Amino acid sequence: MQQTSPRSPNFYGLRIAPALLEVLHRLRFTTPTPIQIQAIPIAIEGKDIVGIAQTGTGKTLAFGIPMLQRLSQAKTRGLVVLPTRELALQVEESLRKLGKGLGLRTAVLIGGAAMGPQIRELRQNPHVIVGTPGRILDHLNQRTLRLQDARIVVLDEADRMLDMGFLPQIQKILNVLPRERQTMLFSATMPDEIMRIASSYMRLPVRVEIAPTGTTVENVTQELFIVPREQKTALLLTLLQDHKGSALVFSRTKHGAQKVARLIRNSGLNAAELHSNRTQGQRKEALEGFRRGKYRVLVATDIASRGIDVAGIELVVNYDLPATSEDYVHRIGRTARAGATGHAATFAMPQERREVRSIERLIRKPLPVSELPKLMRESTPQTSVGTRPRFHQRRRR
Repeated sequence: MQQTSPRSPNFYGLRIAPALLEVLHRLRFTTPTPIQIQAIPIAIEGKDIVGIAQTGTGKTLAFGIPMLQRLSQAKTRGLVVLPTRELALQVEESLRKLGKGLGLRTAVLIGGAAMGPQIRELRQNPHVIVGTPGRILDHLNQRTLRLQDARIVVLDEADRMLDMGFLPQIQKILNVLPRERQTMLFSATMPDEIMRIASSYMRLPVRVEIAPTGTTVENVTQELFIVPREQKTALLLTLLQDHKGSALVFSRTKHGAQKVARLIRNSGLNAAELHSNRTQGQRKEALEGFRRGKYRVLVATDIASRGIDVAGIELVVNYDLPATSEDYVHRIGRTARAGATGHAATFAMPQERREVRSIERLIRKPLPVSELPKLMRESTPQTSVGTRPRFHQRRRR
């Protein structure tokens, strides 16, 4: 697997066609990010790519610009596959804005939405199809979608797309695509076992790695609280008092998210929920309301940990530890995006030391442990926050 590291201060010199440069200028994209600088020229050549970069660093344009340029030059079709509905809608919106100036049409295929409008979009022969695996397979099975001419395919958040849950669906989709195609994978994390699976579907892929897998966003500060389960809510409300800006709170389960959101609302704060028990309309309203400031707090499962781009999130709280260490990187990447600063607080129960160690191995540094607020310490048994071998504690400011 090759590597490359070209440098460019702007989008000129990246082999982007003049028409697309005009579109980028009109949309006020002026300075490419490192992943864009490295990936765009290679992808425009039609080579397979594995792109690894921190969240919030512009991976959508890194694959979107080359895809749209190549589609504008040849009668073929592009397919972008993503793990969540919210991310699919976000990516489709970005590609639609870019493609419109080139006369390229897009369609989005997601679950939770009616099939009829999607079928009508497909009948318009869109150049780019963006969707989630389950709904793409629904259309393939109903023969409302054909992918024989899709010669460019992108798996965004590829580590999640190729894990055991999604892998059978992804294999079925890849099996109906042409053998002669360009395959691009992008993610912030790429475990070795996922890399091995990915390589089996690619031809001499070029690895473009801006930061080692597991690298966290530079401008996010992190802290860890060792806290009993029954103290989590009180600690969360204290943090929400300390941090006055918007906050994204992660729960391990959808039922937990419902409970936490209700407790936050009962405390007098505006909070919305984002999880699989909500309808597509409810999920869209929650995300848009959070983006506009209608809701100060969004409580979510890991639906929101992958690629949701909401500017200005001040605080991310891991109310529950994530199911995988890689999800920790994606979760805290929702703050400190595009050069901004942010803070991430993680709650771990005393018996979850092993899970914390796993996260620390991935990010290659210890999580600084903060003391619980004074009133909480007085009501908590010393054994739950006292001696904790190998947990390095620092005093909260």
